[in-house]
Amino acid sequence: MKIKFWKMHGARNDFVLFDNRSGDFPVEDRDFIKHIAARRSGIGAEGVILIEKSATADFFMTFFNPDGGQAEMCGNGARCAALLAFELGVAEKTMTIETVAGQVCAQVLDGGVCLWMTPPRDWELNGTLDMGGRQLSYSFVNSGVPHVVMRTGELRDVDVQGVGSAVRRHRQFAPAGTNVNFMQISPEGDLHVRTYERGVEAETLACGTGVTACGLVAAKQGWVSLPVKVYTRSGDLLMVDAELTEGGAACVTLTGPAEHVFKGEVDYD
Repeated sequence: MKIKFWKMHGARNDFVLFDNRSGDFPVEDRDFIKHIAARRSGIGAEGVILIEKSATADFFMTFFNPDGGQAEMCGNGARCAALLAFELGVAEKTMTIETVAGQVCAQVLDGGVCLWMTPPRDWELNGTLDMGGRQLSYSFVNSGVPHVVMRTGELRDVDVQGVGSAVRRHRQFAPAGTNVNFMQISPEGDLHVRTYERGVEAETLACGTGVTACGLVAAKQGWVSLPVKVYTRSGDLLMVDAELTEGGAACVTLTGPAEHVFKGEVDYD
């Protein structure tokens, strides 16, 4: 069986997308999904996305990490899915997307996509992690998936892999674990972010929900004003906006690029 795919990226966060409204994609074959995402033996991606039928929205976005595990939400991936869904005639420019994390809205713009995120929850500001005698200050918010946010000085000096993997597996966030973001605030009030992603188990060039978490935490702490520009490891610019509330934030949006790379067919037998 040949299955058509689209390779896309949002801020260099890359994905392989499939139109699975027919239901033919072998979703239970996680080895196949891992093979698709593999850099050296497959198509290569930081996520595999299925556009599927939904009873409550224009479509359902199913998202798999490169390890074959399913994730609740992906901001950069949802922007790519929104653009592809519009191009395939699945949805109009303004659309609703059902995800495991909840329903979100998106609007295809000239040169990008604006995504209305799920309401942020599970806030924790000014927490402290015991890392074997070393104390790390952090904040936490679930912006679709769980994210730790740590403010740093010079971002290029951070051991993203070492510290990120240790925090990702810290007992505080067991059993599911967490994504880990390192955030530097520029004199202009912009954010620069590097992210260690759960499921990828490495630093990625961009993470949409991570960028959103950083923007929300920085705004709640009074460090920046919304909307805020956020620069990712790839150098791409994303914009985070929200209405801050006593209990957290509402009307959270993430705006940024969604671009095609190539398309093709993959064999499944």
